[in-house]
Amino acid sequence: MRRRLLAVLMVLMGAAALLLCIPLADAYARGRTEHLLLQRRSEAVRFADLADRMRSAADRAELSAEIGRYAQLYGAGVVVVDSSGATVARAGTGPAAEAATDAATDDSPRVGTSDGADARRRALTGRSTDRLPTLRPWGPRTVVLAEPVGRDERVSGAVLMAVPTEAARRDVTVRWSLIAAGAFAAFAAAALVAAGITRWLMRPVLDLDRAVERLTAGSLNARAVSDTGPPELRHLRKHFNTMAEAMADSIGRQRDFVADASHQLRNPLATLVLQLENVEPHIAPGPGLAEHGRALDEAERLEELLDGLLALARVESGTAELSEEDVSRAVRERVAAWTPVFRAAGVDLVAADLAEGLRARTLPDAAGRVLDALLDNAVKFVPRGSRVEVRAGRETDGSTAGPAGPAGPAGPAGPAGSVGSVVVRVTDDGPGVPEEHLPLLLRRFARSPEHQNVPGSGLGLAIADEIARISGGRLDVGGHEPHGLMVELRLPACG
Repeated sequence: MRRRLLAVLMVLMGAAALLLCIPLADAYARGRTEHLLLQRRSEAVRFADLADRMRSAADRAELSAEIGRYAQLYGAGVVVVDSSGATVARAGTGPAAEAATDAATDDSPRVGTSDGADARRRALTGRSTDRLPTLRPWGPRTVVLAEPVGRDERVSGAVLMAVPTEAARRDVTVRWSLIAAGAFAAFAAAALVAAGITRWLMRPVLDLDRAVERLTAGSLNARAVSDTGPPELRHLRKHFNTMAEAMADSIGRQRDFVADASHQLRNPLATLVLQLENVEPHIAPGPGLAEHGRALDEAERLEELLDGLLALARVESGTAELSEEDVSRAVRERVAAWTPVFRAAGVDLVAADLAEGLRARTLPDAAGRVLDALLDNAVKFVPRGSRVEVRAGRETDGSTAGPAGPAGPAGPAGPAGSVGSVVVRVTDDGPGVPEEHLPLLLRRFARSPEHQNVPGSGLGLAIADEIARISGGRLDVGGHEPHGLMVELRLPACG
C-alpha cells in the first residue's frame, strides 16, 4: 500500500510539474521570438526608410553599404525589391541569403521560405511582419521578415530579411534547461516530502496490520504500539487495543472456565471411578455386572475427555515461550517409546530416513507432543498387520531437501509453508478416511462414522493442530497412496 500511495503522489506531482513547466517554457520561447522580431524589425524599418529616400546612384550605394555591413555583422541575408518584385539591392551569403532570395523571388524550395514569400506579399500591400514562428531549440534555423518601403498607397517595394536564429535558440535552450533543472529539483524535493508523508501515514497502518496478524495467529497479548500518524489513525489504534484487550479477557475467561471446570470435575470423577471399582466384587454375576462394566467404561471415558479438555485449555492459553527444539531427537525418542505399543497391537512402526540436525523454534517439546497424538491415533485406528512409517526432513525453496519425501497436500498458507520448514510425516497403509471426511479430522470431538466406537475423546488431533499453530507451523491431513492416511507436521526451521 505504501508503494501504491507513493506512486499516486509521484504521478500527481509529476503532472503538476509538467503543467507548470510546459506553459512557462512556451511563454519564454514566445517572448524570445517576439524580442528577436522587434530587434530585426527596427533594422528593417531603417533599411526601408533608406530605400524610400533613394533617388540617385549615391543613395543606392549608401543602401547597399548599409545592408552589406548589417549582413556581415549578423550573418543575415537582406534583399530590397521594388513594387514589381524586382531586386533593387542584395547583401549576405550563405543559407540566410539564399532564404531571403527565395522569398524575394517567390521560390520556396526550402523549409520556412514559404512564410517569407507570404511576408513579401504582405509587405507589398503595406503590412509589416507582425509574427514569426515560435523559436524552439530544434528550429527554425532561419526566419524571414519583411517591411514595406513607403506607406499606404505609396508602397514602392519591400525589404526582406532572413535572420539566423542560432543565438535566440541557444537562449531558449539555456532557459529551458534551467526550467527543467528547477522542475526536477522541485520534483525531487516534493518526492522526499511525499516519501516522508507516506511513511508517516503508513507507519500506524503497518503497525496495526502486524498486530492483527499476531492476534489472528493466537497471540492475545498483541497490541498496536505506534503513536504516530494522523489523529484518526491514532484513535483507531486506541480502539483496536481496547478491542484486543476485551477479546483477550473474554477468551481468557472462557479458557480459565474450561480448565477450572475440567480440573474440578476430575477429583469427583476419580472418586466415582474408584467407588465403582470397589463395588464390582459385591455385584453378583448377571445383567447387573454387565451394566456396572459399561458404567465404569463411560466414567473412564469421561475422565479421558476431561483430561483432553484440560490439555487443550493449557495449550490454547499460549503462556509458554517458544524455544529451540531438536526435532530429530524428539522423533527418535517418541518412535522408540511407541514401538512396544505398536508391537503389542500387531502394527509395524518404522522410522524411515530420519534426517539429523533438524531444529525448529516451537513450544516446549511440540514435535514430541504432536507425534504422540499422531501415533496414538494410528495405533487405535490402523488394523493389525498394517505398517506405519515416520519420516522427518527439511523442506527448502518449495521442494523437499531432506528425506521426508514428496510434499504433502497443500494446506493453508502460513509461516511453516515458507522457505525453511521441518517436516515430520506419519503415513500408514490402513483403510484410510474418505476424502470428504478429511477436513473434519482436525476438529474437536470429530470422529469418522466407522470409528465412533473406538476409545478416545476426539481431541487428540485438535490439540496437536493447536500446538502446531501456536508454534508457527501447521498440521495437514491427506490421503496416502495407494490407500491409508497421511498426517504431516510442518514447523519453522531454525537457521
